[in-house]
Amino acid sequence: MNQFWGVDADPTAQGRIKGAKPVAVLDIGSNSVRLVVYERHARSLTPLYNEKAACALGRGMAATGRLADDNVARALTSIKRFELVARMMRAGKVHILATSAVREASNRQEFVDAVEAIMDSKVHVLSGEQEAHFAALGVVAGIPDFDGMIGDLGGGSLELSSILDQADTDGETHELGVIRLQDDTGGAASKAPAIVRDRLKGSALDKGRAGGSFAAIGGTWRSLAKLHQIQRDYPLHMVQHYIVPADDMIALCDEIVAGGNKYPGSENVSSSRRELVPYGAAVLSEVLKMGKFGNVVFSALGVREGYLFGMLDKREQTIDPLLQAAEELSVLRSRSPAHAGDLVEFTAGYLAAANVAETAADKRLREVACMLADIGWRSHPDYRGPQSVDAVAYGSLTGVDHPGRAFLAQAIAVRYGGIKSKGGLSPFQALAGAEGNARARLIGALFRVAYPMSAAMPGILPRISFKVDGPALMLCLPQDLAFLDGEHLRGRLDQFAGLAGFKFSSIQVFN
Repeated sequence: MNQFWGVDADPTAQGRIKGAKPVAVLDIGSNSVRLVVYERHARSLTPLYNEKAACALGRGMAATGRLADDNVARALTSIKRFELVARMMRAGKVHILATSAVREASNRQEFVDAVEAIMDSKVHVLSGEQEAHFAALGVVAGIPDFDGMIGDLGGGSLELSSILDQADTDGETHELGVIRLQDDTGGAASKAPAIVRDRLKGSALDKGRAGGSFAAIGGTWRSLAKLHQIQRDYPLHMVQHYIVPADDMIALCDEIVAGGNKYPGSENVSSSRRELVPYGAAVLSEVLKMGKFGNVVFSALGVREGYLFGMLDKREQTIDPLLQAAEELSVLRSRSPAHAGDLVEFTAGYLAAANVAETAADKRLREVACMLADIGWRSHPDYRGPQSVDAVAYGSLTGVDHPGRAFLAQAIAVRYGGIKSKGGLSPFQALAGAEGNARARLIGALFRVAYPMSAAMPGILPRISFKVDGPALMLCLPQDLAFLDGEHLRGRLDQFAGLAGFKFSSIQVFN
């Protein structure tokens, strides 16, 4: 069989960023050990590989002060596999981070030495303040405009920090990890709220701004977010940037604590976290009550991503992660990435001609939609729309909330399925709201006007413009492109004009 590639020369697929050097983070926590290999160290991180092993290193720490031998053996066995994975994936650097259980263990050095011998790399045992700092940066990495307090709940501790204008302050740590709480209560979740309240006395939560936002990080809290989505029949099962009113989350948490190990929805939680969820619920409920927060925002990005974000230079940290990720997808999947720039100019030209106001947030989403507009061309024509919508709606994009995802998905649905596409009627699309959906459909319909003229290649759209004359919309072609005027293009233009509220449309040729 003829091959385009050779494993001996380079195992990297052509569908990856050219020249990208993978970077990995080995995160040794109190509950699990996880390896994440990212495609490259950039503002927008794309996971190439993600695996965790439930080792419960923090189990029994409160009583013995030591990492249990069996759990250490389990962790080291997993780390040996992770070393092989990182080497096979040619990670240029493996950053090893250890948190609460390791930093507090009396046999810490013995364990650290064993890990370093396996990985041939230094283990960074983070202090509680450092863990809070990198957790805060993780939120900034995925939700750049977040202001408020963050909490990172692990197996052994809870870290708190405040973020204002992308800078964090007041980092602190508390002995409130879910494994620690389970041990300290003797497995009785009903005792956990009182312990949480006692251990949070004098914390930064006492100074929390009423009505502000709380960002929740950690696997147990992610499980709570998923339970909330399932019970509320939420149309998008994605934790990143999921926003819930604090009162609503408190009600769910209190219900779970009261239910103990038989809490509602426990069958939907992984077996490794099922027994820990009531303790995470107790912590989240008391945190939200004490801080008088208005809402809770869940972040799937935390210490790992924050550590890598902190290593970027200041210029790279200011890059928009959503725009960078969309640009990468355009480079990897579209027929011509340069055409996306033409689409940005073409759509902006219409908005200016029609005097359609656009906020900075609107402009940002429009530009992202332009970059993603051609990522489905390799699919069968009947499935380009659904597959492209899925890639946008359920992809690992960061820097975008759920209404923003719905906007982008709607624009792509119309681009492929036409203005009669029923995508806007789905529960997921409704997250964008009436105004967002209307704008998304307008942008998607503009794409349908653009592609018959450009064939997804650059150089044509910048020479074409719009004019508005009262109730009429005119598409203006230069003389040498007059042949583009045809039945297909006129049909697309008529459809767009009707959607945009014009009574008439025409194509004019100018010298």
